[in-house]
Amino acid sequence: MASFGAGARGRSVLAFLAVVSATLPVQKAAAVDANWPTQVSALYRLSFNGFDVGTYRFDAHFTGSAYSAIGKTDISAFFGAFKWVGNFSGSGTLENSGVHPAAFDMSYKTKKKTTSVKIGFAGPTVSSVVLVPPKSPSPETIKLKPENLKNVFDPMAAMIAVSDASPENACNRTLPVFDGKARYDLHLTLKGRERISERHPSGQPKELLVCRVKYVPIAGHKPKDFTEPWIDYNNLEIALRAVPTAGIYVPYRVTVPSGVGSAVMTVDTINITGANNQQIALKR
Repeated sequence: MASFGAGARGRSVLAFLAVVSATLPVQKAAAVDANWPTQVSALYRLSFNGFDVGTYRFDAHFTGSAYSAIGKTDISAFFGAFKWVGNFSGSGTLENSGVHPAAFDMSYKTKKKTTSVKIGFAGPTVSSVVLVPPKSPSPETIKLKPENLKNVFDPMAAMIAVSDASPENACNRTLPVFDGKARYDLHLTLKGRERISERHPSGQPKELLVCRVKYVPIAGHKPKDFTEPWIDYNNLEIALRAVPTAGIYVPYRVTVPSGVGSAVMTVDTINITGANNQQIALKR
């Protein structure tokens, strides 16, 4: 097992994983499907170099065409030297044309500061961004253009779109994302399939569809941050599990590789309440 003393580089990987954990809603986006689940609750375990470092809890509700979701990440690592607590929420609608976000809110607290980001939408366009504390972009930052803020997903809406998939297109798409500061694309390609075992049989297929995810910066970033970065932005990974009984795919595992080790988020438990009140439980 690799050493846990990765210092500032390891902390940057954990911080990136913590932000990634905002993006784990698990609901289908087909607005006219009468068999939608009405609620999805999930618990994920976070690890770095094989060490348990925290949890991510997620809860989503779906009523008619509207969705709302909340999440919370707790990370403590390096013997308490690194602490990160994040709270996330997202809302919007699920239409025949896809996912339409309305609002996104992220706040996080470290040992030294508290920061929040709020995004509002008007139709397909970002209409407002509020950062607390306010911070002017560095002169080195690639400036955001008006077209960068049209037809984009906030982080939660992006992964709702990821979860609305078929075997043919689940790992063959590009998602445009704006997180309040940076505009980037998530480019998914098929990496392979993976068999899994269950200690508690769920009745669902025991196979993961593994997607390679390439993080492509568009604007709002500093170019130097992507020159020999510690995080391998070309080989992020998300493994999706089909739940045919509920008509959805669920994120089962997210991997963030880096030069100092991998940060991994793995499902512990997912509880799904179907439209007919059917209960489906997935356990690691």
